[in-house]
Amino acid sequence: MSPDGSAADGPLPTLGALGSLSRARRFRRDSLAVVQEMHDRHGPIVLERVGTRRLVHLFGPDANELVMRDRGGIFSAQRAWTLIMGRIFPGGLLLMDGSAHRHQRRILQAAFTRSALQGYLAAMTPRITETIDELPADGTTVHAFTAYKRMTLELACAVFLGMELDARAGAVSRAFEHMVAASMSIVRLPIPGLEFQRGLAGRRFLVGLFDGMIADKRRDDDDDLFSQLCRAQDEEGQRLTDGEVVDHIAFLMMAAHDTTTSTLASLTYELGRHPEWQERIREELLALGPELTHDNMLELTQLNLALQETLRRYPPLSTVPRIATRPFEFMGREIPPAMVVTYPIHTHHMPALWSEPMRFDPGRFAAPREEHKRHTHGYVPFSGGAHICIGMRFAEMQIRAVMFQLLRRYRIKLADGYVMPVQQAPISKPLDGLPIMLERV
Repeated sequence: MSPDGSAADGPLPTLGALGSLSRARRFRRDSLAVVQEMHDRHGPIVLERVGTRRLVHLFGPDANELVMRDRGGIFSAQRAWTLIMGRIFPGGLLLMDGSAHRHQRRILQAAFTRSALQGYLAAMTPRITETIDELPADGTTVHAFTAYKRMTLELACAVFLGMELDARAGAVSRAFEHMVAASMSIVRLPIPGLEFQRGLAGRRFLVGLFDGMIADKRRDDDDDLFSQLCRAQDEEGQRLTDGEVVDHIAFLMMAAHDTTTSTLASLTYELGRHPEWQERIREELLALGPELTHDNMLELTQLNLALQETLRRYPPLSTVPRIATRPFEFMGREIPPAMVVTYPIHTHHMPALWSEPMRFDPGRFAAPREEHKRHTHGYVPFSGGAHICIGMRFAEMQIRAVMFQLLRRYRIKLADGYVMPVQQAPISKPLDGLPIMLERV
């Protein structure tokens, strides 16, 4: 590798198939270590043979920019994500390209306008308040991830579907859990008892549930996202079909439920480890007043810094896959058509971009440091370009709403010496449920 980090002349580094299975297994538990090792050993461009398929790993902010902006129309998100989750989440916005993606995104955008977000916040607030008030503050261990997972699922059902979970809570939660896990399955065969088959069964359950609701949703004038998608139309008056609505709501429910739970857990862990930041945020929340609104939440400077740093350390999507439909150039090298993967989790921990990248340091996002501005694609927790996450404002709003209620009531405590065991892919989560203790303020 040359001193500037570009690939040296000669053949591109190529990994054989021998270690692919081992890397895939390690990747789910510790994605960052796997990709850092690959980059440090082989450089910013690495080819890999996985069966009959050719895989190209690209590292760094320039790689993110090349793939996410895709000025040349080379990289297909649809073809890549279809290989990964096409049988589990077909028809999701992430699994679309070009004009179809633009058309569907325009329609979906109506469900994430400012007024829609304000309505979601008003609907969520009493439910969040009730859940937070019921948490024990007597020294009892609370598994934060488990509690958040239940709460975000209830919120997603209420705000997105306009329904109460009641007796279906466990079945809905398991369905989403199995579907997300199946997206990383190595063996993708519908064999009873295997992870992938559980994901397919989860999808059948949810599609049946949503199909049974859609006729009523077409008729009502409710404000939940499901109803809004049924009514949404583009500038020419075109609406989504029943099948499109079901596919979108399944994918958005998964994204809103799992990624928000992931970030809430990671933020809770870091605030437990760093009580000085927890106190700063608490003072800010108490000073804001008794009510969080869509307008005043942007005044929460300290919370927003901590949230940004959490998304840097634990990005909801650690990898961004695409299919290169024709040869392209990167760092002066021609890359053949292949599956191409870039790694936000790696870029978010590059010493060239971030001072002491393994340290939780929200101040790095504040002036005058503003380390996230060193490169336009050095900080990409929600991807970028045409496929930037359509629900990112909703996710951030929900996280702020939960922290507003939690930190005004409690101090988060961790056991001495506790280190959270993390599974980093497909979505970051603590493997032990994140045990914490709460102390009333």
